Parts: sequence; structure tokens; C-alpha cells
Amino acid sequence: MTLEKLLTRVNYTVVSGSTDIEITDVIYDSRKVISGCVFVCLVGSAVDSHKFAQDAVDKGAAAVVISRDIEVKGAVVIKTDDTRKALAFLSAEYFGNPADTLTTIGITGTKGKTTTASMIRSILEKGGIRTGVIGTLGIIIGEKHIKTNNTTPESYEIQKAMRRMIDEGCKCCVMEASSLGIKWHRTDGFIFDYGIFTNFSHDHIGGAEHPTMEDYCYCKSLLFRQCVTGIMNVDDPAYKKMLENHTCKVETYGCSEDAQLRASGAQLLSRPGYLGVRFECSGKLEETIDVAIPGMFTVHNALAAIAVCLHFDITPQQIFDGLNEVKVKGRVESLSVPGNYTLLIDYAHNAVSMENILTTLREYNPNRLITLFGAGGNRPRDRRFEMGEISGKLSDLSVITEDNSRMEDVNDILSDIETGLKKTEGKYIKIPDRTDAIRYCIENAQDGDIIVLAGKGHEDYQDKNGKKTHYDEREVVDEILSEKKKADE
Repeated sequence: MTLEKLLTRVNYTVVSGSTDIEITDVIYDSRKVISGCVFVCLVGSAVDSHKFAQDAVDKGAAAVVISRDIEVKGAVVIKTDDTRKALAFLSAEYFGNPADTLTTIGITGTKGKTTTASMIRSILEKGGIRTGVIGTLGIIIGEKHIKTNNTTPESYEIQKAMRRMIDEGCKCCVMEASSLGIKWHRTDGFIFDYGIFTNFSHDHIGGAEHPTMEDYCYCKSLLFRQCVTGIMNVDDPAYKKMLENHTCKVETYGCSEDAQLRASGAQLLSRPGYLGVRFECSGKLEETIDVAIPGMFTVHNALAAIAVCLHFDITPQQIFDGLNEVKVKGRVESLSVPGNYTLLIDYAHNAVSMENILTTLREYNPNRLITLFGAGGNRPRDRRFEMGEISGKLSDLSVITEDNSRMEDVNDILSDIETGLKKTEGKYIKIPDRTDAIRYCIENAQDGDIIVLAGKGHEDYQDKNGKKTHYDEREVVDEILSEKKKADE
């Protein structure tokens, strides 16, 4: 593809050379430069890759795209106001504008993006619509999971992923559109068919993120200038703020009477191996809905998923089945066990997230709430005290163990957690080896218990003594249950 074609939707000036040259790839990391590529100089919070422009040319780049004046010899030089925005449009063109073929759904909000994306995928795939996801859990296409560094990856990776989705038969792409992803133009280069707003609360303020809450809110609101239809949670106080200067058609969901899709009569559902909610859906859909994810907050996420899926050729039964069977990897994920207790995996790895999940699980009135957790090494010690105190207050039993101890001695970390636990009257046991700790929980489970393995979530590794080794709690549980079955035979 020629450089001129790649630049079709970019405002630019030719500093030197000609755009009538063939380009082999679009590269934004100088370490990955290949012969004949165009190298896009990005300005990040830590690194300005303009300083690598000449090095990229020396390695074979045929052209560079810059946003500030620098001297580059031996290549075509293109100048534009914002190279991040340019990268998005260059990448979209390079991969054949895949969003023109896919139905695209962007989800923004402080909480609920990952869960809502999983719900949408579950419903659509029940309806035979193959759906890819880009978000916190990586890029998901069928059974394939591709790890990413950010909730919303760089624009080149997004366009590449969407092209791969098309190649593998997907008709829809659901994407978590983080505020930083939007701010840094990662979602530029196309218009979403649907944009969803979940909720808004304090997060991502300071450092290299957002300077103020106003900036954080503003960046999220930009999604609704970049979608055809906006689907909004009218129960959230920031709802109207999100729609300032919007350019999309607007639909609403919530528990309010004026919501176009409404929920009422929500109640908790609990049986061994299943924690969820039931509610009555009215307005655009009149159905009783069961959702296989615990907590009343699940109602709004489910409404958002239903609202967008009603735009597809999906039956009410497929919506019901999709939500009744949905699983989100590492987010209150229920594992199948032979006993009359519930075993969950959750990513909660700090005091706030632990308090949220344990408070939610308390609402189900378990026989005992057992929390297995550790704390990361080479991280602030205060976190450990706080996590210990929260678990001690909300759990009937805390099982403290290792979790990415890194270069610290796990016993030192557990001693810090104990400091927090001792501020409470909560019972606890210390088992440094995580597999042994999980085995203890399973072997001592009682009818009606809820056991939550907290901290690892979707992670599939342990980081210990400077080395990462494979460690997936699902596999660990399977092995323990298999050993237990053989021993009982």
C-alpha cells in the first residue's frame, strides 16, 4: 500500500520526499522497525519516540511521521498535529478499515466494562453471532485469548485485532473504551455503531493519567461523539454530563421510570455453585431475567447488555440464556465443585476491591464466607494491613497465602497482613504455599459456604524470586478435585 493511500484521512504536510512510495507496515515501536515501514513518532508520558526517528530510518524505515520539528535524513518525512491520531487512521487504512465490516460496540464507564462486554458476547454468541472482545482480559476471539498491556490497546493493535476477528468469522466487536484509550486516540479511526455508558466515579486521577475529575469525565464523554447510537445509564448522576455536545442518537436504561429499558423487583439468587440476581425487565423487553453474576450492581450491567443486543436478530430466550450462563474470567467466576458449597475466583487485590466483593457476597448469607488471599511483594506495606483488616471484618475465616511475592519473603508479607487481621476479631490461618491453601479450603468446605480465591483472577502466573511461572487457579482446583476423587474411591 502506498504512503499516500495510508494518509487518506490524515491532515499532514510533506516535509521531505514523496508519498508515492510503497509501505510494508505501520510501526510505532522503534525496536520493531522493518524495511520499508512507516515509523510513527509518539509522545508518551515517559518517552518521546521522536528521538528514535533517525535510528528507525537507519534500520530501514522508508518514512517517518512527526508532530514536532526534528532532523531526519534518508526517508520521507510527514508532519501532522497529533501523531497518535495519525497512527489510528494509518492503522485503520493499513488493515482495510475493518470497522466498516464489523458491528462495533464501545463501552465506557468507571466500573462494569469487562462484565458488560462479557454479557454482550454471551448473548450474541447464543444467537449465533460470533463476537470478539477487546478489553481488560485481552483480545478474545473464540477460545483464543491474546494478552494486551492496556484495557484499550494502542490503535494499531485494535485495528489488527478487528481484522483478525473478521478473518476468523466474527460479525461483531465489543471493546472496552477506557478514558485514557479515548484521550490518547486509541479508539480513533472509525465510528462505533453503539456506545455504552455504565457509570462514573472517582478513578485514574493524577500522575500520567487525568489531572482532574473534569478531564476524566470529559474524555469518557467523547465516546458519544464517536458513535451512532449512545446507550446510557440514566440512574447515574453523570448521565447528562456524558451527553454534553453528543452527536449520537440516545437510548436509556436503568431503574428509573423514564428509562426506555427498565429493571424492577431485583432479588438475589443463591444455590450451590450459582450466585446471581433476578429482575423484571420492562419497556423494550418484557421478561424475567436471571443473571449468573452476584451483586445488585449486576442489574445495570445486564440492562446495558440487553439494550444493545435488542438491536440484533436475537430472541428473548437467547438473551435469557446468555445472561443465565455468562462467566467473566476472574470476576466472581464460579468454578464447578462436587460439594454443596460455592467456590469463586476473583481479581480483588486491594482493600477497596476486597471490600466490594466481600460485602456483595455477605448479602447471600453464606454458612461461612472464607477468603483466601495474599498481597504483592515490593508494593506499599499499607495495602497489606488494609487488606488484612477488611478480610478480618467481613470474612468468617481468612486463609492468607502467597500472591506474586516477587523479591520479598512471603512470610514477611503474611506478617504484615496479620497486623491488619489482628485489629479485628476475625479468624485466620496462615498457609504460605497457595496450592496448599486452596487444598485446605476445598478439604474443609462445609455445606452453604462461599469460598473466594482472591487476588489472581484472570492471571495465569506466579511472580516469585524474580521469575514468573505458570499458575492458573482453575487448573489447580481441577487437580485438587481429581486427587480428592481418587482418594475417595
